Amino acid sequence: MQKLEIMPPKKILIIKPSSLGDIIHSLPFLNVMRKHFPESEIHWVVFKEFEGIIQGHPMIDRLWVIDKNSWLKIKMAGNAFRDIRFFLKALKKEKYDLVIDLQGLLRSGIIALSTNSPIRIGFQEAREGSKYFYTHKVHGGKNIHAVDRYLKIAEFIGCNISKIEFPLSYSIANSTSINLQFNHEDYVVIVPGARWKTKIWSPRKFGVLASLLPFRTVIVGTDKDAKAAEEIVKISKGKAINLTGKTTLKELTGIISRAKFLITNDSGPMHIAAALNIPVFAIFGPTDPVRTGPYGKNNTIIRADVQCSPCFKKTCNDLRCMNNIKAEKVYAKIIEKFNG
Repeated sequence: MQKLEIMPPKKILIIKPSSLGDIIHSLPFLNVMRKHFPESEIHWVVFKEFEGIIQGHPMIDRLWVIDKNSWLKIKMAGNAFRDIRFFLKALKKEKYDLVIDLQGLLRSGIIALSTNSPIRIGFQEAREGSKYFYTHKVHGGKNIHAVDRYLKIAEFIGCNISKIEFPLSYSIANSTSINLQFNHEDYVVIVPGARWKTKIWSPRKFGVLASLLPFRTVIVGTDKDAKAAEEIVKISKGKAINLTGKTTLKELTGIISRAKFLITNDSGPMHIAAALNIPVFAIFGPTDPVRTGPYGKNNTIIRADVQCSPCFKKTCNDLRCMNNIKAEKVYAKIIEKFNG
């Protein structure tokens, strides 16, 4: 790959507002950027709902937080328009020497263009026409993990990408301690939720699995996962506790960091565990673990043997890829890993 030769920039803007997993995948990129440009000021654009995972990060000098949900409300349209204009003007005033768009959508492309930076880098495959807002485009590829894809831009800038690290330990140190109700016992974390309905394994099966495990289980997620969590607790025979909707992102990170292992759908917390080198047992159906699976070697992917997977569909009338995975199969994989 031909590298871009640039002077160390005074100010760098990274645009990666979402999602939780994608932001985690961006941390190795941030790490090598900080090492390559130790004197540069690094700013980051993030959506408010994911702010907590990088808030106070020692490698980031400033967070630009977008309250996307507020901007989308029709009643707030007038205020939203003024806020967006103010936001874009404020970015332009920063006079960034280098802007990197890791998101690759129309909205992020417009943000990059609005900075008027002389160097705006994104992916050749960026969607919604955003690539036309960049001064330089990098071929990222599709059948490649997001971590490695983001690092291609870092390599293009001249960073050394030979060592991949996830600078996430700060989040554990800053997390508020949560009473897990069983103090020093070993415990397992279960993540029953996911952004797509097609990525969700049955709560009943999670409950059966929790009842089989020789450890207590902690169920984490958002308020939307509360109903599923209640079903898991009921079926677990008293082995599970429900913390869905009760943790901040930093607290969630702290809980995962002390777990024996994590059992999950294709979800954001899955990537937190992988980044912390906590063993992951990930249940995959419509999505491709090659692209978005847990990064690293300390993880186990569990899939059904069906030809239609991965299909990347958010709706499906025949979820064989998830329904064909039994709790006993996941349990056997766990026993195999720890007794092997």
